[in-house]
Amino acid sequence: MQFKLLGDLDFTKRDGLLPVIVQDKMTKDILMLAYVNKDALKNTIKTGNAWFWSTSHKKLWMKGEESGNIQPVEEILVDCDADALVYIVNSSKPACHTGNTSCFHNILK
Repeated sequence: MQFKLLGDLDFTKRDGLLPVIVQDKMTKDILMLAYVNKDALKNTIKTGNAWFWSTSHKKLWMKGEESGNIQPVEEILVDCDADALVYIVNSSKPACHTGNTSCFHNILK
């Protein structure tokens, strides 16, 4: 396993954003998909809690700032192209705004 630095990440492909898959450390469930810009990622590293860039509201937000469902980040994984991330989190509360554990609770038919 190689270690990456913040400066190694490629924020140029998606208007300064990187997709982030959020995965529960214990269950390995995929909880959500969101985006970060450099500031959101720096806030995540600094605070230890998941921060994202809201593509709909065009602002930084910390997961759980309104709901209380904060996601403490245990580890950040970087893909081989350095343009996507995985946040490994300790999540004791629902990740989805619907109250479901995961945002991925619908099945496509």
